[in-house]
Amino acid sequence: MKTLAIVLTTLLTSFFCTSQTLPYTTKTYTVTIKIANVLNAKGHILIGLHNQNTFMKTKGIQNVKLKAEGDTVLATLPNLKPGSYAIMVLHDQNDNNRMDFDTSGMPLEPYGMSNNPMLFGPPTFHDAQFEITNKNLEVTIRF
Repeated sequence: MKTLAIVLTTLLTSFFCTSQTLPYTTKTYTVTIKIANVLNAKGHILIGLHNQNTFMKTKGIQNVKLKAEGDTVLATLPNLKPGSYAIMVLHDQNDNNRMDFDTSGMPLEPYGMSNNPMLFGPPTFHDAQFEITNKNLEVTIRF
């Protein structure tokens, strides 16, 4: 009887230890971004991947800076866990690492975001939101 109790205790302990490691094996995915309609080769293309907490508030959770070359630019964002994200893109033509505005508050440089919403005001996370579930994604953003 004592041996049976030791065997059961050992099996249960190993089961619980194994079950606690399972959540840490989450698969990650890659988002490939295609930026279309780049108007010129001035400056850089700034890309920010955001979650709801960072959108329009701070730098993205992943950021990429690419030379503006050709009318289409490609970028990849690796190691993304499943969840809700949004992508914001700016063609920083004067390389000052920020969006420039005219005196009325209108952007002076081309920009875009995931889902390519047509907006008459500031974007919201919901406008640009997409989901990563169980596969790699390709997102096209137009200026």
